[in-house]
Amino acid sequence: MMFSAQKTLLPKAAATAVALSLVLTGCGSSSPETASDGPVTLRFSWWGSDTRHKLTEKLIAAFEAENPNINIEGEYGDWSGYWDKLATQVASQDAPDVIQMDAAYLGEYSGRGALLELTDVDLSKFDQPVADSGKVDGKQYAVTSGVNAMVVLANPALVSASGVTLPDDESWTWDDLNSTAAAITKASPEGVYGIGQVNSDAAANLWFRQHGKSLFTSDGLGFEEADLAEWYEYQAAMRDSKAVPPASVITEDANASIDQQGLSTNKFAMNMYWSNQLGALSKASGQDLEIRRPPSVEGKASEAQQFYKSSMFWSASSRTKHPVEAQKFIDFVTNNPAAGEISLADRGIPANSEIREAVASKLSPADAKTAKFIDEISDELGNAVPVPPAGSSAAVEALTRYSLEVHFSRLSPQEAAKKAIEEAKSALL
Repeated sequence: MMFSAQKTLLPKAAATAVALSLVLTGCGSSSPETASDGPVTLRFSWWGSDTRHKLTEKLIAAFEAENPNINIEGEYGDWSGYWDKLATQVASQDAPDVIQMDAAYLGEYSGRGALLELTDVDLSKFDQPVADSGKVDGKQYAVTSGVNAMVVLANPALVSASGVTLPDDESWTWDDLNSTAAAITKASPEGVYGIGQVNSDAAANLWFRQHGKSLFTSDGLGFEEADLAEWYEYQAAMRDSKAVPPASVITEDANASIDQQGLSTNKFAMNMYWSNQLGALSKASGQDLEIRRPPSVEGKASEAQQFYKSSMFWSASSRTKHPVEAQKFIDFVTNNPAAGEISLADRGIPANSEIREAVASKLSPADAKTAKFIDEISDELGNAVPVPPAGSSAAVEALTRYSLEVHFSRLSPQEAAKKAIEEAKSALL
């Protein structure tokens, strides 16, 4: 399972696929790519907290002030109901003009013709892999609103108390991570572990990318059974060395809220998270947590195949009657300095490098530290991560569930890999 601080996607993804399959084949916008002469109203949907709603309303007001002929009507809610509502709207040909999009759904919506190709949004200040992350079959159907990266967060108090020195994060390997975490566990009081679970889909993707593979391609799995067995063998090695907690603790931690997870409660000296979770984890733990690069196979940060994860995307409906204005709004929230100062890091560290630099002094200490790290690794990025195919959430669930079977010693890495890849492939059919 993915870290509990991340979203659970499977039920909503399945519902979305069913609804979309009813009507979307062959749909597309026939609207000419010309601006309207008179006043225009755009509907804009997003999910998020009350804080995000208030910030988004300020974004809308700033846009309307610069574009008095365009009125934005907001439609928002929480994550749990967002995708069912959007699927129903799209199926009834009543989609919002501008849509806050997630990577888990981008392939499904774009593949069925529900999204507009975005040709008028300036991406020149994006790192190329970030710009490409919104492409499906070579066409730009989404624009990244903000970026995160997979990191190792370290609790300096627990590390120091263990007497273990962490290796240089630009040159440590997966074996170094295992041995270092095992040494911390051994030198720490009972119930304190070197690192938490290292079995998330993001960690697996880094591992596969460093081995010349990937978690997904645009239409299926990007690895073979033998590759997955090797990943599970690493899980078994961390289990046997006691670098990680027992399987029961891993399971409990993955289902806990972020403020109750091992890094927050000072039980894990390290753990792998998305960089945007630094603030919440530091606050909960009462520690000034350190950001470190994930390990690599070769011990070279330049070959770690690191990637920016799009926290979310901006997309537009292929049926919008106002494609020019819809793209103008997306360009504004992506590239306008005033928009950057309003949003700051609410939707991730700004993907536009100039906006990122401009707002740096206004970020919270944790977000500023994250932004600095994002900039530091910009020349270490591998290729863009492909948009995952439909069914990817169910595939991830199977892959992670079978990693737990290895941690519980109920299946060997080879047995788990065989079963996991069968289920994952079935989910992607």
